[in-house]
Amino acid sequence: MDIAQSIVIRPATSKPEQNRLRREFRGFLTEALASLPPRKVRYWSEYSPAFSRMLGEAGWLGMTWPKRYGGAERSQLERFVVLEELLAAGAPVSAHWVAERQCGPLLMRYASEAICQEIVPRIAKGELTFCIGLSEPDSGSDLASIRTRADKTDGGWLINGAKLWTSHAFRAHYMSALVRTTTGLENRHTGMSQFLVDMKSKGLTVRPIRNMMGRRDFAEVVFENVFVPDEHLIGNEGDGWKQVTTELTFERSGPDRYLSGVPLLCEMLDRASAGDRLHAVELGRAVAELANLRAMSRGIGQMLNEGEDPRLATSIVKDFGAVHEQRMPELAHALFGAELRPDGDTFEQAQSFLTQAATCFSIRGGTREILRGITAKGLGLR
Repeated sequence: MDIAQSIVIRPATSKPEQNRLRREFRGFLTEALASLPPRKVRYWSEYSPAFSRMLGEAGWLGMTWPKRYGGAERSQLERFVVLEELLAAGAPVSAHWVAERQCGPLLMRYASEAICQEIVPRIAKGELTFCIGLSEPDSGSDLASIRTRADKTDGGWLINGAKLWTSHAFRAHYMSALVRTTTGLENRHTGMSQFLVDMKSKGLTVRPIRNMMGRRDFAEVVFENVFVPDEHLIGNEGDGWKQVTTELTFERSGPDRYLSGVPLLCEMLDRASAGDRLHAVELGRAVAELANLRAMSRGIGQMLNEGEDPRLATSIVKDFGAVHEQRMPELAHALFGAELRPDGDTFEQAQSFLTQAATCFSIRGGTREILRGITAKGLGLR
């Protein structure tokens, strides 16, 4: 592939039906959020199975999926509109987010028809939650160094090992786990397979991890002879690396990779002084960055809609998005110098939350170093 062509992200033009959809969904979202208990700060990382079920019942999940799996066969850009509105409103989407964003598409592409019929429609209804079993103790960002393995046994596989930093594992119904099924191969990217793991399986232990914000969203998951039936092998044995890199494209392609800082940016815009040149310059730059990231992310949505491979583009947008998001609390401090007061006014609450949360933005979905390595390789620089 020509290098110049591999990084072109064409802008996607809004169409009248997308604008109508936005108005329709905003009306639904206003009513749905009003029915939920009040929250101090609205961020999309909050967990609400009830809200996810509301979305599913109204047909706002699995929008691009085939109708036989509970989808609506709508375009990627229509789904993008809904994602933008959810994230900008700080809706509590994390109960269904991983399942709908990447696990459903993964299963539809690689799993058996029986598994798809059993699992995917329930994701579209907002009934099932998933976690992703990738990172491991002592592996850092080197996913190819994983050591959790599955050994063949009668009727299935026995998994032994551990996964780390697994978001919402103690709440999830299923995990899509990447493990080794063949060892001793010279190429570390071979010999891996993906499995659908029932989180109630015998021999599986979930240990929540408290983060610096006092939350227990992460967990360590330990496998001790966990039996997984043959039909829960996702795709072909040994194709795990190829499958998981495709899956990560879905994880890195959406507006969730640059909209985490929007609540604080909006608070800064409300607080800014019209006559302050520094406010105008710095906040103008932040809004311009956001507009560019949005245009690039919409362009990736168009690429997905047209069946193109956006892997390199998603790495670039995810990297730039994390830089932008992590700059928001720094900018807030530089311009307004407010104290970090979680119980203060809405500005102080947003600033306090994002100052702590921003640390993970350059890690989730692939570390900055990994993403820049992918970019360099894609450009022929390594």
